[in-house]
Amino acid sequence: MQHTFHIPVLGLGYSIDTPLKVAKYGISSVLSIVDDELTERMRKYHAQINNEPYHFIAKDTPDSRSLRITEYLNLLNKLVTNQINKLKEQDFENHTDLSNYFELLPEDSELKSKFRHMLQLPQGNEKKELQINLKESIIAGNIDVNIMSKVDKANYKNGTYLGDENTDALAALRGFAKSTLTSSIIVSAGLNQRLYAYMETFNDFFPAANGLFLKQIILKVSDYRSAIIQAKVLAKKGLWVSEFRIESGLNCGGHAFATDGLLIGPILQEFKVNRTELYADLFQIYISVLQTKQIDFDTNWKPQQRVTYQGGIGTAEEHQFLINYYELDAAGWGSPFLLVPEATNVDEQTLNNIANSSENDFYLSNASPLGVPFNNFRKSTAESQRIERIAKGRPGSPCTKKYLCSNVEFTVEPICTASRQYQRLKIEQLKTLGLKPDALKRKIDLIIEKTCLCEGLCSSNYLKSDILKPKENKAVSICPGPNIAYFSKQYSLAEMVDHIYGRNNLLKGINRPNIFIKELGLYVDYLKKEMENFFSDLELQPEDNSSQLLISNSKKTKYFTKFCNQLIEGVSYYNDIMSIPELKRKLWDSDQIKKLEDIIGNLILLKI
Repeated sequence: MQHTFHIPVLGLGYSIDTPLKVAKYGISSVLSIVDDELTERMRKYHAQINNEPYHFIAKDTPDSRSLRITEYLNLLNKLVTNQINKLKEQDFENHTDLSNYFELLPEDSELKSKFRHMLQLPQGNEKKELQINLKESIIAGNIDVNIMSKVDKANYKNGTYLGDENTDALAALRGFAKSTLTSSIIVSAGLNQRLYAYMETFNDFFPAANGLFLKQIILKVSDYRSAIIQAKVLAKKGLWVSEFRIESGLNCGGHAFATDGLLIGPILQEFKVNRTELYADLFQIYISVLQTKQIDFDTNWKPQQRVTYQGGIGTAEEHQFLINYYELDAAGWGSPFLLVPEATNVDEQTLNNIANSSENDFYLSNASPLGVPFNNFRKSTAESQRIERIAKGRPGSPCTKKYLCSNVEFTVEPICTASRQYQRLKIEQLKTLGLKPDALKRKIDLIIEKTCLCEGLCSSNYLKSDILKPKENKAVSICPGPNIAYFSKQYSLAEMVDHIYGRNNLLKGINRPNIFIKELGLYVDYLKKEMENFFSDLELQPEDNSSQLLISNSKKTKYFTKFCNQLIEGVSYYNDIMSIPELKRKLWDSDQIKKLEDIIGNLILLKI
């Protein structure tokens, strides 16, 4: 990688073609391949504007999901390759993509130093040779793809199950594996044994004779324990994890996979301390399996294993501190890029709403049909539409894409909990249970909070690209992390990259808690809400001394105790960090310490 940051996946449509915008500058980015209807429409769009051939792959074509994904990824690969070739044909003049490639690089980049030296040279052979050398050093940013392992809907045709290889996650994996990309698949949302077993059937995930991988595996994890469990499962199949991408449970956008009170500082510290041991343990298992599979490799060969972090980073100081102190290879910057039209697809109305929002406009919701907390935006048109539908007595959404269908409570084939069908059936059931009025309202509110993400996370892209179909839903869902609240306008790509590398400061004068304090505050608020919901449910339940209720309450109490204790351990870790003068100067001014003390006060109240 030429850069020390990457752009993570940003919903479905927001980063679906980000590689076409930033890869030519050496910036790596991630797109989601959950929605094959989206990839097919974007393939047509980009094929047409780039005069590339396009042949429609119909939904009823055998293996259409996999084929659509493969063809879209192949097109991206071809177009980015063409961009790099054209870039290398340019002259080193101001504002050309060629010059911008080097201007955007971090200040300590050896390549950037050569570029600046070249600019100072007089015309002659030395300058020409250095220009040739610089052009030969240009590499595109990675076109990486993301699969949520648990978004793995079973598929049927005329009521007949189409088999494990045609579930959504496995078909998407096949689409990536058969593409021409030399990049990584990022697996998020936990362990899927069936998916991991299927990876083993594709040769590109195994090392070639030169020791390189055509396809690499990145695990997105929330803690060290999850990383080692999943990586060992893969290693036992002869599959190497080329990167652990650690993500803050509550300080990122999209779905929020909250830990049981484990904070990101102690998590990163655990990776730092155990990184060498982790590598050695995994490598021993991995090499043994390669030998069993009779895969040739150099006995001195050592595959790379990177460790990166993403979530809530807001300043150049935080970016560099995380990389230096925790010995990371890079860091991800996600939500702020939603305010960069050169990098992502956000329609004008949503872009203006985000730019003019406050902290309270971004919140953790129960909107996702997956049953996982979801970062939401109060001013989104999808949220307005959801409220309007409720007011009309018709909660829920028409379910057309069916990617998040997983509930079989009322039907044989899975349906989505955000669908009008499910919400009608569930509300009718709740009304027959004899619940107290307050309890009934509370449970109905939880049901109708679910909203359609399959359409909502694509609409903004369709609006911006002007490919929205007649009568297609225009309502936009967007899921930024809370960090975006401190960025208050639209930015150019150069402005955002310069901010990341400390060449300018987009947050000058903004009163923003540092990354550790913000995450701690989010966890305390999360725990408080969980406890309030728990006790409210207890009050609303009829008197019942059954053993089942006692067991449930006991488990929840243990969960709260563990959560609170781990938060306290995290605070203790941060107090230790504050004793290091250099770190205190970089992270903890008097305002930040006051914020920390206030949060700790709230935590003590919860503990009591």
